[in-house]
Amino acid sequence: MAHILIAEDESDIMLLIRRRLESAGYTVTATSNGLDVLPLTEQERPDLVLLDIMLPGREGIDICRDIKTGLGPDAPPVVLMSARGQQFDVQAGFEAGADDYLIKPFSPRALLERIEMLLAF
Repeated sequence: MAHILIAEDESDIMLLIRRRLESAGYTVTATSNGLDVLPLTEQERPDLVLLDIMLPGREGIDICRDIKTGLGPDAPPVVLMSARGQQFDVQAGFEAGADDYLIKPFSPRALLERIEMLLAF
């Protein structure tokens, strides 16, 4: 099954996402620090990155941009997650290279559907 990197600083949300993904058969690596995301992405080459926008160390928008530009065509899909749901926030996420944008709170089912859709390609 696919390998997913989760970057989320809220431990309850991280645990919920991790458990749901692992129960669906995914391998999961998790971090709560924005500074760890790019090195983990480069080292572990996950199939998909779930990335909170507001992380300690670095913001998710900047990390997303670095993943997409640094890894180029080898970059995994990136799904940004945020409570920021205004149109300009979502647009900024897509302009940074995000493949999808989930507004918190979201259902675990919706998350799995988005992941399955992105990994199907």
